[in-house]
Amino acid sequence: MTIDAPVDAAPPRAPVASPIASLLTAPILPTLLRLAIPNMIAMVGSTLVAIAETSYIGRLGTVPLAAIALVFPFAMLTQMMSAGAMGGGVSSAISRALGAGDRDRAATLAMHAAIIGLCGGLFFTVMMLAFGRSFFMLLGGRERVLEEASGYSQMLFSGAVAIWLVNTLASVIRGTGDMRLPSMILIGSSVLQIVLGGTLGLGLFGVKQFGMPGVAAGQLIAFTCAAIFFLWYLLSGRSRLPLAVRAFQFERAMFLDILKVGAVACLSPLQTVLTILIFTKILATFGTEMLAGYGIGSRLEFLLIPITFAFGIASVPMVGMAVGADHIKRARRVAWTAAAASGITVGLIGLVIALDPALWVSLFTSDPGVTAAAHSYFHWAGPAFMFFGIGVSLYFSSQGAARVGGPVLASTARLLIVAIGGIGLMTAQAPAWTLFALVGGAMVVFGLSTAASVAFARWGK
Repeated sequence: MTIDAPVDAAPPRAPVASPIASLLTAPILPTLLRLAIPNMIAMVGSTLVAIAETSYIGRLGTVPLAAIALVFPFAMLTQMMSAGAMGGGVSSAISRALGAGDRDRAATLAMHAAIIGLCGGLFFTVMMLAFGRSFFMLLGGRERVLEEASGYSQMLFSGAVAIWLVNTLASVIRGTGDMRLPSMILIGSSVLQIVLGGTLGLGLFGVKQFGMPGVAAGQLIAFTCAAIFFLWYLLSGRSRLPLAVRAFQFERAMFLDILKVGAVACLSPLQTVLTILIFTKILATFGTEMLAGYGIGSRLEFLLIPITFAFGIASVPMVGMAVGADHIKRARRVAWTAAAASGITVGLIGLVIALDPALWVSLFTSDPGVTAAAHSYFHWAGPAFMFFGIGVSLYFSSQGAARVGGPVLASTARLLIVAIGGIGLMTAQAPAWTLFALVGGAMVVFGLSTAASVAFARWGK
């Protein structure tokens, strides 16, 4: 391991504006909590959107429910890449520039980030409009299910630019240490999406019912409004780091500073989606009850993601500014503190549910077979939630330090364990509980591998 003390002793290269400077000097845990709580609330809003939209689509019938299952992995991939992966790269580059006292560089990076967000959205629009139907057919979509999935996807991804701009511009603002405003706007967007999705999808308040495309239109309109607000806010000079449009010049180095983190980090959500798809495909061979039981378990995992995301994304500007100011020891303390907070919080929930799965499972089913499957899942995977929380948080902290390769490889290891191990267990006709044990083991490997990569990676120049 490297000795960081001589580097850490160096003072900041230049004075930094007061709200930003506090991230270099304030107590770590209270500051992390102050930054994490708004993000957690915003993520809860996103969770409520998912629940509301599932409810709306469920009222439209079984076929639309099956159709949304085909589109969901791609919608999730869009959000994870733009908000967590590329968004983390944006926040990292801007916070490192601010930590080094270079506000002009940070402002230029913000403009390049907006261009990356625009291009990312256009890529998803073209890809899904051109090949979305083929993707859904590969996943098993046929006849009416395929038509419903295609209609929803075409409406949703025609507005992918808005989704990418919202998450990219929010990441620009987060890179300055301002978590409150992005969270407030995302919460407002979630409320608008819930209202519009129900109104247009179900035909409420005398409005014509548009079905699945109407639900997707609610998200498109809500994100478009949020994108317009963020653009206005950054261009008006009210933010800590306004967009300098008039003085803007294309600089290859600026794109590379963002993409060296964001582009590599995009591999992680891609692998996460592949892990889910592969495991679901394997588990389906064990019967409907096992698949339903896993669905109940994965629903809790989905609700725990806001906690891990909140601590992780809060650590990005704190780590980035510390690295930019050559305060490497502080950057590492921030990373480990965020990981501990995330791991303990998520781990306690997982442990409680592992000891008494009925606390969660009874909310969704009374079917004996499904209940038994869900209980088995939580007994084996619940204790490993702590390692999942640690790994995700350190993944974000590594983005702040611009050293994301190790956490991405840890995600690769998780994917390989689930894919190779799952196929092996299926071929050997092993009992279904072994698959749940495999999922838990993969989480442990992911968390420990990510922690090892952070411990041994060299941070700073």
